[in-house]
Amino acid sequence: MAEIKLNQIAKSFHQTRCLEDINLEIQKGELVVFVGPSGCGKSTLLRMIAGLETISGGTLEVDGMIMNDVPPAQRGVAMVFQTYALYPHMTVRENMAFALKIAKKTKDEVKEAVQNAARILQLEPLLDRLPKALSGGQRQRVAIGRAIVRNPRLFLFDEPLSNLDAALRVATRIEIAQLKEQMPETTMIYVTHDQVEAMTLANRIVVLNGGGIEQVGSPLTLYSKPANEFVARFIGSPAMNMFPGKIEETGSETVVRLRDGGKIKSSIASKESDKGLEVNIGIRPEDLLQGDESSYAYEGKVIFTEALGEVTLLYFFKDKRDEQVIAKLPGNYSNLKGKTIKVNAEADKVHIFHKGKSIYYS
Repeated sequence: MAEIKLNQIAKSFHQTRCLEDINLEIQKGELVVFVGPSGCGKSTLLRMIAGLETISGGTLEVDGMIMNDVPPAQRGVAMVFQTYALYPHMTVRENMAFALKIAKKTKDEVKEAVQNAARILQLEPLLDRLPKALSGGQRQRVAIGRAIVRNPRLFLFDEPLSNLDAALRVATRIEIAQLKEQMPETTMIYVTHDQVEAMTLANRIVVLNGGGIEQVGSPLTLYSKPANEFVARFIGSPAMNMFPGKIEETGSETVVRLRDGGKIKSSIASKESDKGLEVNIGIRPEDLLQGDESSYAYEGKVIFTEALGEVTLLYFFKDKRDEQVIAKLPGNYSNLKGKTIKVNAEADKVHIFHKGKSIYYS
């Protein structure tokens, strides 16, 4: 299967630069997910790998061969789009077999490939149905099956679940994860704006923003050690809370006096020269705990609660803050609405950012 190298890839539309200096290596058998806000260039980058968009600068290598000018049909790539793009007059079997017939495969080869893909995707009972008789999730599985039968060296998924409802998204996401388990040597690149899909499917996540790469790493690395404030806010739901403050004590642990009046300790070590440094403290909503009179990071009035069953979201009054503070507490805390409470966090859950970048001292 394919090994991909992107070397200083750039893309321009007329005078507008939408991607610049993209450097990335994808190993054989990896499932790499591109995530980022709308317009960050993730789908454009995927289409460049597929050959559907020209490359304005840099080189794309697949298994050591430069592919910049190789036509899409000769790249050994199969792509699954947001829309299913199934032929409405053809059965599931005929849709899946169509590309193989165009490639002049024998009847036995076509039959074997279709049956194998149908078995993997549990489509065997549906092979003789027309697309109009299928649910949205089933249609997307047929689209994936149509890609599988070609036995490509690289699978590309462009937001394949975005047209499905919530329940179908979960079910189809699980099916894609199981598909990857059954095809461990297959290289896959998956584009989504849904971080839940990214966190649950990816071996590695590539976070894109403003035409460049912010951070690359495993899902848990991006969650626990974001490189900057953008990644910290983008990964995790609700987004990470940010509290402006100033470093008050340095050493093996760092104490920050927050502008809101509280004080917080972080297990991130700091140097004497960092004392007085203006920083932002990042704390995820799920890491905020109810504090006490002697030790708290933030004190605020709860203006709204969302009881979700296993957790309750607490929204605090903004006051002079530019951003909403949200706490995510296990259990039912809807009785806290209208009350002023103090919240804190364990030292190893407290992130420190200076000028937008994460501070991690060895």
